[in-house]
Amino acid sequence: MSAKAIREATGKHLINKYLGGNTAAVQCRFASVEADTKFSELVSNNPWLKTEKLVVKPDQLIKRRGKLGLIAVNKDLNTVVDWVNERMNQNHVETATANFALPSGEKEPNKQHLASKDGAKPAAPPARNLVGDSKALPMFTNNTKAIIWGMQNRAIQSMLDFDFVCNRKSPSVVAIIYPFTGDHKQKYYWGHKEILIPVYKQMKDAMTKHPDADVLVNFASLRSAYSSTVETMEYPQIRTIAIIAEGIPENYTRKLIKLADEKKVSIIGPATVGGVKPGCFKIGNTGGMMDNILHSKLYRPGSVAYVSRSGGMSNELNNIVSKATDGVYEGVAIGGDRYPGTTFMDHIMRYQADDNIKMIILLGEVGGTEEYQVCKALQTKQITKPLVAWCIGTCAGMFTSEVQFGHAGSCANSNQETATAKNEALKAAGAHVPDSFDYLGDIVGKVYEQLVKQGVIVPKPEVPPPTVPMDYSWARELGLIRKPASFMTSICDERGQELIYAGMPISDVLQKNVGIGGVISLLWFQRCLPPYVCKFFEMCLMVTADHGPAVSGAHNTIVCARAGKDLVSSLVSGLLTIGDRFGGALDGAAKMFSEAYDKGMHPAEFVNHMRNKGQLIMGIGHRVKSINNPDQRVKIVKEFVMANFPATPLLQYALEVEKITTSKKPNLILNVDGVIACSFVDMLRNCGVFTREEAQEYIDIGAINSLFVLGRSIGFIGHYMDQKRLKQGLYRHPWDDISYVLPEQYNNDN
Repeated sequence: MSAKAIREATGKHLINKYLGGNTAAVQCRFASVEADTKFSELVSNNPWLKTEKLVVKPDQLIKRRGKLGLIAVNKDLNTVVDWVNERMNQNHVETATANFALPSGEKEPNKQHLASKDGAKPAAPPARNLVGDSKALPMFTNNTKAIIWGMQNRAIQSMLDFDFVCNRKSPSVVAIIYPFTGDHKQKYYWGHKEILIPVYKQMKDAMTKHPDADVLVNFASLRSAYSSTVETMEYPQIRTIAIIAEGIPENYTRKLIKLADEKKVSIIGPATVGGVKPGCFKIGNTGGMMDNILHSKLYRPGSVAYVSRSGGMSNELNNIVSKATDGVYEGVAIGGDRYPGTTFMDHIMRYQADDNIKMIILLGEVGGTEEYQVCKALQTKQITKPLVAWCIGTCAGMFTSEVQFGHAGSCANSNQETATAKNEALKAAGAHVPDSFDYLGDIVGKVYEQLVKQGVIVPKPEVPPPTVPMDYSWARELGLIRKPASFMTSICDERGQELIYAGMPISDVLQKNVGIGGVISLLWFQRCLPPYVCKFFEMCLMVTADHGPAVSGAHNTIVCARAGKDLVSSLVSGLLTIGDRFGGALDGAAKMFSEAYDKGMHPAEFVNHMRNKGQLIMGIGHRVKSINNPDQRVKIVKEFVMANFPATPLLQYALEVEKITTSKKPNLILNVDGVIACSFVDMLRNCGVFTREEAQEYIDIGAINSLFVLGRSIGFIGHYMDQKRLKQGLYRHPWDDISYVLPEQYNNDN
């Protein structure tokens, strides 16, 4: 992937143009200076230049590798004018970064300037020792122990699965550092078994308790990668650090490289996927998923070692090497930043010193000059093993302007840094260079076959790897397994982009203004019910919301609230009182009245039948209200149902029963439970949405009582908040309201 970069002034102009006064974006104040710019006119057009402290710098391409070093900050106008005049139309080179010319506001690159750099001697990279003074010392073995910085569960599990398939005796990950939680243990799989890996808040605890760990894999973000790496290098036991994060400022990276040289520590990265040593150890997500690791035969060592910049391309190298040779012995991706912690030469010289490695592969890319150090080593016979090399990015020559590829360092600032020039230099130095990347596998196989014929490489018999259990989620995604679900749901689905209530997206629920009644119809009954039904639901919630503090449910809630209990505990204590005697008679009333009506029993016959059985009629009777003091809630619900429901046979039946019961006792009225229950049954049976079987099912499962439970919860919460707001103390019932009835004393038994 490539993209044409734009210059900073162009970018600011676009921001001002498209993020104008109608947005909260702050306008970018800048002024462009060309060779023929008159400063008097510039100041006239931009009067703020005379009053503000200024920053002056070349108008450069905006790139991921960061700002160039030529800059003046906090200067007044006169100083800026002198600064610009001194540098205008001159070439300037910033040490160890990029070359550029002033001015550089033109859209096409300064080709004359680029040409002046062709043939310039590339600056030698800073020398550094790899893992101490001994280059023969391997970076990883099958006993390597690593500490992970960051809670990267999938990467850690991938490392453990790799260890298992390599027949390691123990896991390579011994500890995790995660400063955002306390010390604890995290569960992972080791083959079929589960193991616990300790997690430490402090790095010093992890280092102290695991002195055998000599590798740290740093998954910290770009904001904390520098500080965590510096802290790591305070512990001499750590020989290798892999920094995964990209975007670390180049200045910080150079400081890390300098400190690593002093501490004799090898740094892989930044901006890398890591590295792998088949049969021994792998860093993080290197090598991809387990099927790719097995396909590339990374579970046992081969004879070929490679070093690349790109982590993604290293995965392709694993595939190429496994097909063309006996496999990978070791592979490292040094990272795409302009200043990698370790260079191509660092790893190639390590491979040169390892007798188990018979051939080396170098995969470079456009940008930088490190490949020329490899050329020099080939010419001076420092590298004697066969080297297959290729630099990707040869397509950059097809573009008329400078091209910035995906990596921060993959941009040619001179002809020497182009991939084509480096490929030619490597070929001239004695490396095996294919005509294109397409033929890389062919030339690798050709060199390998020559080494086999010469007896340098003796192919070993293939050993099948142990079976690694597949994760359930991955196996299910591939369609390899199935299992019955533990739960089933048919009312709500939160997995997609938008929450769905019984098939209706939440946005439609709000836009159509279905209200609480509509939400109840969707979540309780899986369908949109008619508007009058939704209104009935809402009316039931309102009339049942509360009935004062004296009822048992509210009383319990108040007592709990005054005892200092939390909202949920207080609410639950009130809800637990709901039953046949308090509030919970809706389901019972619905069943009694509907059964009597369905059997064709006359209201008087029904009353006599219940009296003969010695049972109370649910939904009939009130402790306070009577026919002379009617319950207004019942009146409101009854009038609405009579006016809006298509048919109300069961409610009419209940009213006939009320006439009989009130003739015997005035408080045996149809109460709010009864009127809601009978109206609910009439709705289920006559609204035209439910079958008779569905209506009966909702009656049997207790759906009608849910209206009282939901409505009364509103009141209970109100009582809880009221007691807290009034700051009422612990409740103790008065003695004069308690009748103490104790058994008689045994006076003379003794």
